[in-house]
Amino acid sequence: MAAYIFKRILLMLPTLFGVLLVTFTVTQFVPGGPVEQYMAEAKRVGGGGDTSSYRGGQGVNPKRIEEIKKMYGFDRPPAERFWKMLGQYATFDLGKSFQQNKPVAQLILDKLPVSISLGLWTFFISYLVAVPLGVAKAVRAGSRFDFFSTILVLVGYAIPGFVLGLFLLVIFGGQLEWFPLRGLTSANWDELSWPSRIVDYLWHITLPVTAMVLGSFAVTTMLTKNAFLEEIRKQYVLTARAKGLPERRVLWKHVFRNSLLPILTGFPAAFIGAFFTGALLIETLFSLDGLGLLSYESIIRRDYPVVLGSLFVFTLIGLVTKLISDLSYVWADPRVKFD
Repeated sequence: MAAYIFKRILLMLPTLFGVLLVTFTVTQFVPGGPVEQYMAEAKRVGGGGDTSSYRGGQGVNPKRIEEIKKMYGFDRPPAERFWKMLGQYATFDLGKSFQQNKPVAQLILDKLPVSISLGLWTFFISYLVAVPLGVAKAVRAGSRFDFFSTILVLVGYAIPGFVLGLFLLVIFGGQLEWFPLRGLTSANWDELSWPSRIVDYLWHITLPVTAMVLGSFAVTTMLTKNAFLEEIRKQYVLTARAKGLPERRVLWKHVFRNSLLPILTGFPAAFIGAFFTGALLIETLFSLDGLGLLSYESIIRRDYPVVLGSLFVFTLIGLVTKLISDLSYVWADPRVKFD
């Protein structure tokens, strides 16, 4: 096991290197980089006319352009900047944002609570509904309940989260005005009492969590159903029933425990994935100041340290989560061996 973990950790290094190399290379060819962004902003503030398209340093003192390039580090060759970036990332120094002039690590930590809040609600609601629903579908396999619940689950899975979020926002936030259109809390949240703060928070988070949850039911529900059905058909279930054990005890003490393997092994990935999957569009749609919105704005503004730094963190978390998911097979079933 130790050798397997060590080998997997070594394989993470070229994966991280490849992801960063491809992303860094792409950013070198994207028009409207930080220098052009700065010049466009300067022209806009100075009344320089139309800035709808990037025109580089047209009409600007070349010396000033060189100073801006040096300020952003673009006076160095791309290869030198890339290796310098890797050296910083090796010590978890993610650099400083071009636009906000703050450390990227601090920006990520500041935005993390919003994404964690969305992720936790999405994860727990999904599992608390999907697992019992999957068990009910397995016990009633082939019934009308199984048929119609499958249709509903698959329809929810087929609708993209941002489309559902837009629908909820227009109907319940715009026309009916039952829920707020943006933000995680009200503007006067600091002035509210703690019970009012809880109610206000739940009021704001209802629509975005609903948009994220519905699409995540299908996989867990069908996985639970299929695993449960496979266990129900095994000989030990027939033996337990023949001994006269109550059906509830057979299902929940024996069948359910043995069918948990595929669910438990997907638990770490689902837990971490709930923080990031779909968060970009949902946070942008509902104006929630989390990691998704931070990534979106950094891409639009060509804030490359934030883009690359957040990508490095997301990739590292994904790789570690994948390793934990694989190790969960051994923890859930000691018979599994990594040879």
